[in-house]
Amino acid sequence: MDFKEEFKKLIQIVIAEGASDMHLSEGRFPTIRTSGLLVPVNRSKQLTKEDLNQILFMVLDPDKRETFLKEKELDFAFEMEGVRFRGNAFFQQGVISLALRVINDEIKTLEELKLPPVLEIFAKKKQGFFLVVGPTGHGKSTTLSSLIEMINRNRQEHIVTIEDPIEVLYKQEQSIIDQREVGFDTHGFSKALKSAFRQDIDVLLIGEMRSPETIEAAITAAETGHLVFSTLHTNNASQTIDRIIDAFPGNQQKQIRAQLSNALTGIFSQRLIPSISGGRVPAYELLINNNAVSNLIREGRVHEIDSVIETGSGDGMISMNRSLAELVRTGDISVEDAYKYSPRSANLERML
Repeated sequence: MDFKEEFKKLIQIVIAEGASDMHLSEGRFPTIRTSGLLVPVNRSKQLTKEDLNQILFMVLDPDKRETFLKEKELDFAFEMEGVRFRGNAFFQQGVISLALRVINDEIKTLEELKLPPVLEIFAKKKQGFFLVVGPTGHGKSTTLSSLIEMINRNRQEHIVTIEDPIEVLYKQEQSIIDQREVGFDTHGFSKALKSAFRQDIDVLLIGEMRSPETIEAAITAAETGHLVFSTLHTNNASQTIDRIIDAFPGNQQKQIRAQLSNALTGIFSQRLIPSISGGRVPAYELLINNNAVSNLIREGRVHEIDSVIETGSGDGMISMNRSLAELVRTGDISVEDAYKYSPRSANLERML
């Protein structure tokens, strides 16, 4: 049976159910993720090896199929039925599996995303290093796309993105936007970053910092008059700073601390939490780099940053517990979920 029409029907189910992800694997029913929960699509059928091969044929060009079979895993993006997806193909126990994530074409504003308006200040800066962090699937790319679109609509800048794969496709407005995909437009993040310094850029978006070379180039770019945005899979601001510094050998860490203390503008950590009314709502932590934070980074006292965030609301900082407590007060999330996502439940208890 030609699986092409069946696959299109699955895409239509994803759209109709407002799902964020779809998982496909041999011997299983297709499964979608809605409101954070995995739901098998039992109205379909269990997938066969031939079904998965046909899907790969539809979503990957011949070169990428060859790369996948050689490397055993591949990141990619594709569009079908008017919906854009980011995908990862991989083998598990010798069979092909795919994880597909929906990429929303509509770039939402901070207000629409229910994110704090203080984030606007990071899109208005002319230089610096701003990070959005958190687990996979909790909206990091969506938040960054909102900030990049804010610049695109309001400033005349040259924006370069380096992504693997390209997710959101921007339409040029006030700014020039060049989007580069690793493996297609460039051989790697580090190589693309070196080239970026010769491309007369103003704003740089790095999809993910995967190596010390990428981190070092990003910080250098921020130090030399560029506005740099990126992501890390870390849980909070202090862990992010530790992760960056620990990526380097001991003899380089003092220099990296000094560079980061000057270049960093802020770190935004977010979680998408099940809402009582359905769907998910964001809870977040925001670190803003001021003199106190800069000194703590430079002196290697990163463990004290959590306390600075807790007491820094006057400077615009937001602690995760304060965000969770506010969501409980407004009736958006349950007390149980607030405790589940709290980094320090004893502090949360005093706020509720």
